[in-house]
Parts: sequence; C-alpha cells; structure tokens
Amino acid sequence: MKKPYESVLVVCTRRIGDVLLTTPVVRSLKAAAPHAVIDMLVFSGTEDVVAANPDIRRVWTLSTRASVWASLGVLAKIWRHYDLGLSVLPGDRPVFYAWAAGRHSVAAVTPERKSWWKRLLLGGQESFDNHDTHTVVMNLRLLKSLGVSAIPTPIVSWAPEDVAAARAVFPSLEVSERYAVLHVTPKFVYKAWTPSGWAMLGRWLGDHGVKVVVVGGPSADERGTVARILEGLPSDVIDLTGQVTVRALGVILSRAALYVGTDTAVTHMAAALGVPTIALFGPSNPVKWGPWPKAWPAESLSPWKKVGSQRQGNVAVLQGEGACVPCLHEGCGRHVDSVSDCLQLLSIHRVIEAAARMLGHQEARSPQPVESERV
Repeated sequence: MKKPYESVLVVCTRRIGDVLLTTPVVRSLKAAAPHAVIDMLVFSGTEDVVAANPDIRRVWTLSTRASVWASLGVLAKIWRHYDLGLSVLPGDRPVFYAWAAGRHSVAAVTPERKSWWKRLLLGGQESFDNHDTHTVVMNLRLLKSLGVSAIPTPIVSWAPEDVAAARAVFPSLEVSERYAVLHVTPKFVYKAWTPSGWAMLGRWLGDHGVKVVVVGGPSADERGTVARILEGLPSDVIDLTGQVTVRALGVILSRAALYVGTDTAVTHMAAALGVPTIALFGPSNPVKWGPWPKAWPAESLSPWKKVGSQRQGNVAVLQGEGACVPCLHEGCGRHVDSVSDCLQLLSIHRVIEAAARMLGHQEARSPQPVESERV
C-alpha cells in the first residue's frame, strides 16, 4: 500500500449481489494493511451478506428511501471519520458519502460531463465501465492508485449461530447423501426460468440419487412459485423457502454437490464457495454479471464472453435462446415484472446435460467443514 490507512469506509449502496461482489476490495485492503479498521456503508436489507465478514468491523446501513434527516444523520456519524473513503459505485450519493467519510477518497466515476464535481472532489478515481468489464474487476481497479494487490474471490462468511440455524432447518446437512440446491425464485420476474423446467430438473436429480433442496425468499409471490414447482416434485424434496437467512444459506450451499440458479446474489455465493454452479442467464450481460468462479484470477476484463453458453472453473453459464441474447433489457416488456422469452425457451435438456457434466466431477470435491466462517 503506497500510503498507510488505519481506517477505511467502503461504500456500496445497492443490492445484495453488488455488496457481495465488493468483498474482494475489502479482503484486498485488509491483506495489504492487516491492522486497518474497515467498515462498510450499505443499504438496509443487504447487510446480512457481510455481517459476519471477518474483514469488516462495522456495517453502517441507510434506507433506500432515506429522508434528508436520516441521510444527514449518517453523514454526521461518518464525516471525516476515516483515512480513506472508497465507493465502488459511480452514483451521486455513494461518491458523496465516500468523499464525506474519508480524508482521502477514491471512487468509480462515469465519463459524462455531469460528473465533473466528482472528479473535482475525489483524490483518486477510475473510469466506470458498465459493459465490458466484470464487476469484480471494475471494483478492484480502484485499488491500483493505492498500490494494493488484488484478491479477486468474493467472501461468503457466517457465524456459529448460522451453522446452528442451518442444521435446525436442514438436519441432514452433514449426512453423506449428496444434495443439490435449486434457487428457483429470483427477485425479478425477468430473470426467472419456468416452473416446469425446475420441476423436471428436480425429478431428474432425484432419479439420479441427488437430494433436492429448494430455496427462495419469504414473499407471497415466491412461495406461490415454489408451491407450483413442488407439485411436480417427489415428496422428499427439502423446501427451505423463506426459512433461512443469507448467512445460514451460505452454510447450506458450502456442502452442496450442485447449485442451479439464475442471475442472483445466491448464485454469486455458490460460485464463490467453489460449489459446482449452473447459472441460467437471459437478458443480463455475463461479461458484467456472470458468477465469479472460485479462485479465478483478475488478470482479464472478465471470465466470460458476452454471447454463448460457457464453462470456467466451477461455474457453467447457460445462456437463453434467441439471436437477441443478451439484450441487456429488463425482460421483453422492458420492465422488471416482464418475462424474458430467452429464459422461457431455455431447454430443460440443456440444463440436465450441464448438471450431468457438473455432477460427474464430484469425486474430486471433498466435503467442506461448517464449524467456522468460510472465507
């Protein structure tokens, strides 16, 4: 590190997946300065993914719809409290928080003329690329001006109570029987695969001796989707929908023989843990958002190409059907609640073929301990 920093605030006020993909920055800073105190500022509701991270002392939270007074309250607490403020996001608010918190500040900045004030305020900056550079690589670029070496793998962590919580809802967690985790309900409709596809995949896994564990969020819509899928599955499926926290889910993922999901934070978690992971991608750009394979080096712009199904390390990305893929839009209707035809047309046979290939390499993967934090 060119200049020693005793205290750092890392700002990522966005979704859970974004917060998780910021943890390589935190890990890199901590490795460069082991005695430094590192805090994070995130949106309320996303903090659980980093709450047990051993590199982080404290997580500040701010509501996505924070009032002026609430925002000023957070600003008052962090104002010039840190040697370094760093924002991985180029938005007005996160950049301003990083500048306000740090006596020195670094952030990603978009090239538009309207960002002039950010360039004026910041001590260091990196031009933000939202299309051709993976999020992990983009975030780590901010460390170059600090002389910090990049450690690219996202960090999934938990505490002992999370292990106990996972065992409580999934008593057979540590039984030798292999299981696959299916995350069937992304937050947004445009990222969803078909209920019939999930049901057929679950039946195929069961027929091949792999226990099926279904996970999803607690909302009524998600529970309804899961209920429809479960109708087509054997009765011995483990349904953990709405029953586990993000950290307890990390414990369950860490011992899975296979994970299948769409473009979600849970998919990033599985990939980071080294779990054989199948990610079903439709309109999203895999160059930017493809799951980062465990221990993948940050020497290129991305592990992934923009077009085509592909495999890197422990992760396989299956891209949906259609010449328009990826369109980079939020569904065919251009809003988050519209379906994506490319995912609706994604063949179950392609997913099963990928699952068979991934499961065929399980002999080399030994069970992972769950007693301590996985970092």
